[in-house]
Amino acid sequence: MKRIRDYGISIGTLPTGKRNEITDVEGVKVGHETISSGEVQTGVTAIIPANDNLFQNKLIAASHVFNGFGKTTGLVQLNELGTLETPILLTNTLSVGTCTTALVRYMLEQDETIGNTTGTVNPVIGECNDMVLNNIRSLQLSEEDALKALQSAREDVIEGSVGAGRGMKCFGLKGGIGTSSRKLTYELGDYTVGVLVLSNFGKLEEFRLNGKQVGMQLKGQLNSEVDEIDKGSIMMIVATDLPVTSQQLKRVVKRTGNGLSRTGSFMGNGSGDVAIGFSTANRVPHSSSVTQMTVVHENDLDQAFQAVTDATEEAILNSMVMAETVTGRNELTLHSLSKYIEDIV
Repeated sequence: MKRIRDYGISIGTLPTGKRNEITDVEGVKVGHETISSGEVQTGVTAIIPANDNLFQNKLIAASHVFNGFGKTTGLVQLNELGTLETPILLTNTLSVGTCTTALVRYMLEQDETIGNTTGTVNPVIGECNDMVLNNIRSLQLSEEDALKALQSAREDVIEGSVGAGRGMKCFGLKGGIGTSSRKLTYELGDYTVGVLVLSNFGKLEEFRLNGKQVGMQLKGQLNSEVDEIDKGSIMMIVATDLPVTSQQLKRVVKRTGNGLSRTGSFMGNGSGDVAIGFSTANRVPHSSSVTQMTVVHENDLDQAFQAVTDATEEAILNSMVMAETVTGRNELTLHSLSKYIEDIV
């Protein structure tokens, strides 16, 4: 399938990374496990930030909640300490507990000191509600599925109706997993910002494509049976190798909201809009009396703000155009944006 740039749509002016994916940040990998069987359309997506022991060598991290109608795990400690010590799992709302247990088991296998000679571990899980297409009450996702997603992580990101994105809808169309990246150029060196989204939000009539309001045009073609109240969600994961503090990174991840709003979201009452970010530039040892870090100046953050804004917008569009059409619960079908895009660009 074609990504959004293959239709001649380029978001912003900054150059993309080599793959135009979150994995353009060195060391980052993404894996999926998808469940597709009749009324069960769901899955789990894993983002692995680095190849070594994250518990012993933590990453600088931050998160921001735009609208808190969501059920995440781990963000309280992540924000308090400003560090990430596990991979990130994304799934459906009622599978957060299952993925939490699976990620804890994964980390216990990675590090025998956890819960033994050191403290416990802080697993980070995000979710969106996929009950439109998925029989979410069936609780079909297993710990084994989560572990498969972790074990399958690779540099080439599969987008669309895969993993956690299998049962998601976006602007009345098929949503799911999307990604994009941008290159930053400074006198002190070149860096990368990557974004991955799990899109599950929006009213069709509000959809904007690269600044063009196309939602009403699509609504006339689609005759969608989907409830158009904006009660979905989005998870936005930001990765970078830019050396930043947790506070600086929080300022960066807040700019995902700019890219989100460009597509037509107004973050409705029932929408959980959450961004989580990490930087691979500095590592924080689990046990150390003094930790030294190199960080950029606040004046150098504007380029990162722009990069995150543009990459988020493009990642959302990729999640829609790369998603295949899916039929799920109650025989409801959500169509891919790719079915209509050539008529509206």
